[in-house]
Amino acid sequence: MALVEIEDASKSYPRRAGLRTEMRPVVENVSLRIEAGETLGLVGESGSGKTTVARMVLGLVKPSSGAVRVDGVEVATASAADLKLLRRQMQPVFQDPFAALNPRMKVFDIITEPFHIHGREIGMARGGAAMRAKAAELLREVGLEESSLNRYPHEFSGGQRQRINIARALALRPKLLILDEPVSALDVSVGAQIVNLLRTLQREHGLTYLFISHSMPLVRYLSTRIAVMERGRLVETGEAEALCAAPQQPYTRQLLAATPELPVI
Repeated sequence: MALVEIEDASKSYPRRAGLRTEMRPVVENVSLRIEAGETLGLVGESGSGKTTVARMVLGLVKPSSGAVRVDGVEVATASAADLKLLRRQMQPVFQDPFAALNPRMKVFDIITEPFHIHGREIGMARGGAAMRAKAAELLREVGLEESSLNRYPHEFSGGQRQRINIARALALRPKLLILDEPVSALDVSVGAQIVNLLRTLQREHGLTYLFISHSMPLVRYLSTRIAVMERGRLVETGEAEALCAAPQQPYTRQLLAATPELPVI
């Protein structure tokens, strides 16, 4: 069974059209599968529907039609208890590392917040030496020192803040990370470091990634398979190397030509 199954999922939102209100489709009849341990790259221009697909997987929006299942559970109809359990298994890393961190919270509080929410279920006592040790371990995994725990987000660079975001996402040891443009707000060289970190973490923890980007070369580097979206529709899918070497759709060829190679070391 695939870890994520999306079957004919569509999402529409109401909009005013003169005196009438009509439904505007944002995602139309998308079907995708993400196998455990792989990276599916979801690529397309801004407004193509990529983030809406991610939000449906996370349960933040319900599809207007179709189904989205994670680990065999249909997200839109899951009970509150099942949805809470699901959200321990999937965590997002958002585009903007500046906006994703509460500026009034120290790094220790940011990273341990998932433990406060789910602590009873995962056997993690609130506060104490064990929680601090776990937070320090998470920081080391993303390349930051334990001394960072006592500092505030504004004291870090953009790349360091994104590492903190990733550490928080890893806190509950999820199966799935949903990475929504995780390096687009960073300098190219810093973004390359984050991408390499994501590859290392995937190997170490057996993670599954839904990696969303507008950059075909970046998606090609990180992904096992690629799905291309245009104006809310899925226009092409395939193994990463094969799709990039011989794209079948003109839109895919445009994406490949429009984005420069990422200098990943």
